[in-house]
Amino acid sequence: MEESVKTEQVNAYQYSPLALAYHVEVSKIVKAVNQADYIDQIMEELSEDELDVYKRGRNTNTHSKAKNATMGQYRKATGLEALYGYLYLKGDMERLQYFVNGMIKQYLAGKEQ
Repeated sequence: MEESVKTEQVNAYQYSPLALAYHVEVSKIVKAVNQADYIDQIMEELSEDELDVYKRGRNTNTHSKAKNATMGQYRKATGLEALYGYLYLKGDMERLQYFVNGMIKQYLAGKEQ
C-alpha cells in the first residue's frame, strides 16, 4: 500500500499578489504559538479519544527545533496537528471544521486588538 506523492516546483510569479497575501496570512494563523494557545482554550471540549490522540502527538519525539516558539509550544502544536489528522482520517469533517474555524476566529480576534 505504498504510494508516492509527486510535487512540482512552483514559481511564485505565477500567482496573483492576492493569492500570495492569502498564503502569508494563513501562515500566521498556523504558527506554533497560535496553535498552542488554541489547544489550551479547547482542551476541555475534547472527547476522551481526541485528548488521547492530542497527547500522543504532543509527546512524540521531535527531531526538529521550533523556530519562533518554545519547545513546549511546538509540542502542543504538533499535538493539535495530530488531532486534525485524526479527525480527517476518521472522516469527521464537521468536528474538524469546528476546530479549524475556532482557530481562525481566535486569530482574527487577536489581530483586531
